[in-house]
Amino acid sequence: MSPLALCVRVERWPIAGSFTISRGAKTEAVVVVAELSDGTHRGRGECVPYARYGETVAGVAAAIEAMGPEISSGLDREQLQSAMAPGAARNALDCAFWDLAAKRAGRPVHELIGLPAPKTVTTAYTISLATPEAMAQATAAAAGRALLKVKLGAPGDPARIAAVRRAAPNAELIVDANEGWMPEDLAANLAACAQAGVTLVEQPLRANADEALAHMLRPLQICADESAHGRASLSALVGKYDAVNVKLDKTGGLTEALALAGDAERLGLAIMAGCMVATSLAMAPAMLLAQRARVVDLDGPLLLARDRPDGLRYEESRVHPPAPALWG
Repeated sequence: MSPLALCVRVERWPIAGSFTISRGAKTEAVVVVAELSDGTHRGRGECVPYARYGETVAGVAAAIEAMGPEISSGLDREQLQSAMAPGAARNALDCAFWDLAAKRAGRPVHELIGLPAPKTVTTAYTISLATPEAMAQATAAAAGRALLKVKLGAPGDPARIAAVRRAAPNAELIVDANEGWMPEDLAANLAACAQAGVTLVEQPLRANADEALAHMLRPLQICADESAHGRASLSALVGKYDAVNVKLDKTGGLTEALALAGDAERLGLAIMAGCMVATSLAMAPAMLLAQRARVVDLDGPLLLARDRPDGLRYEESRVHPPAPALWG
């Protein structure tokens, strides 16, 4: 079998408008693509460097490129798990290995793993953080969608979530505070979310200051995001959170994400399948995780001005499994 060649690319995809959370705004998605080729077949994986954890585009691209000699010498997907730390770089390579295996075998990834064929799922659609009036306007344009994810995490959030609910009286609402709330505001903000019929709130407090969650009655489900990484982080979530947002860029790929989901379920934590703002190539592997998720948030391509060829097919809030030409 021919040695594998590695190619790494940095791509920039414009966002439709801007994407704003409690930590800032951006107008483009910068992704890193890893491509593995044996001369006949090609496998691809896409990741988004996670600035929250100190990752940079240059650093992630360099980390992937540094694995080239080991990969050409025979390093495989199983060995990759211990050769690299969890994070965006390993995610791109892990997903590229899975895609390459599927192309070589002429069989989809779910069959190689032993999972049922993925089905169409309902995904959230994100409403960016802004003034109550601007968020209500954005919500009204998306009010027909079944599930809306509302970005909060700034003073005045009760007014924001109330405005969103008025603009979308029939949609299921989930909230992502992106660590933006303070312990002294927690009860009031959660009460406002409960009043608006929100069913789940992601990461209300900073990951290193979330102990207050263990000492209060939670009026709705609380989901860990920045507090959750690989499997080793799960035990600290029990008692503070009801669910965990599993993102491939945090776990370091589909391999670890599926293992983490299994461990989380055994601990009584519900699964949320999440994403960064990226193209359909990054969403495609997460569709396998989404099959077991209580909440699916794979709307990254919907937030872009354009997607890559052979992208996922979205019909309003429904997203279909990927075609082999895209991934897997």
